[in-house]
Amino acid sequence: MFWHKMPIEKSKLKMKLDRKEILKALETITIAGEGKNMVESGAIANVITFGEEVIVDLVLHTPAMHIKKRAEEDIKKTILELVSPDAKIKINSKVEVADKPEIKGKSIPGIKNIIGVASGKGGVGKSTVTANLAVSLAKMGFSVGILDADIYGPSMPIMFDVESEKPISVTVDGKSKMKPVESYEVKILSIGFFTSPSQAVIWRGPMASKALNQMIFDADWGELDFMLIDLPPGTGDIHLSIVQSLPITGVVIVSTPQAVALADAKKGVSMFMSEAINVPVLGIIENMAYFTPEELPENKYYIFGKEGARNLAEDLGVSFLGEVPIVQSIREAGDYGRPAAMQTGSIIETVFEGITRNVVQEVVSRNENLPATEAVKITTMAGCSAVKK
Repeated sequence: MFWHKMPIEKSKLKMKLDRKEILKALETITIAGEGKNMVESGAIANVITFGEEVIVDLVLHTPAMHIKKRAEEDIKKTILELVSPDAKIKINSKVEVADKPEIKGKSIPGIKNIIGVASGKGGVGKSTVTANLAVSLAKMGFSVGILDADIYGPSMPIMFDVESEKPISVTVDGKSKMKPVESYEVKILSIGFFTSPSQAVIWRGPMASKALNQMIFDADWGELDFMLIDLPPGTGDIHLSIVQSLPITGVVIVSTPQAVALADAKKGVSMFMSEAINVPVLGIIENMAYFTPEELPENKYYIFGKEGARNLAEDLGVSFLGEVPIVQSIREAGDYGRPAAMQTGSIIETVFEGITRNVVQEVVSRNENLPATEAVKITTMAGCSAVKK
């Protein structure tokens, strides 16, 4: 009569987890940036239980790794605390970036070609090359704009001597828009116009992306033959935001000749040529290619190595667009806010004119032989596939 009080094996104490109880628990947490709880927002696609094992199918609408990790940690913690401390939890995460026509995948009316200028690492002169390409294009008669997308290190206001300028508000078709600052016949927008020179920009990826979208789509760019986008160094969140937001015509990679820079430049080329991004690489520019002393104009000293970027371009099957020597006037011109390519009759004017002509030729060839670029929609985490909008 006392059989029910006999010791029971521990394994028989295990209880099957209740699916409804788990869903109720998950209603107490949200995903960063979303107002609704995980269940209500549809982030929890399914919950399956097998005894003490629970499988959660999680659907995210952002490719940001830190949001994915935080969501998974919150799910595990909530189930363990509110449902069962013995639960064995498995989470299957999938990323489906939601269409947001108001900020993603739009072309900008009036802009014919959008060229990204990128580098694998910092300090190779990417922004200097961008500024000099812009003024060279303008001298050739093209209408040009620069979007300074280097959010954490904007330098275009300094390079164009417009640090004290601020974009003004204009009304276009009944809407208030920013009017880009203009210098040397180049239209410029930069986060540097909205922060003080000593102020660090301490933003997470979503904030930086929002600021970029405002400078892209809430600006009165007018008619442009070329928009140059000065991208941050490396391969990261801003690059993803740009290729998702805009149909990039092609990218130019800037590198110095030494091995460490070339290794990073190779990663940059790989990112844009990957299946997930698939943006044409127009070619590679080698900056700081060699040094020629003023007193020995026939001599070339290859301080950082010889023809490294040229060889990399050949190995990767992309065009070599030209080389820029180490010349003191380039640095001085950038510091004083007057790009060196504007120096009439100088060797730098000749160098950048040649490089710019090569870039234009690559753009013409790209537009003749490849379909129009579309903004890409990332459907899975970085390194995986993507589909065109």
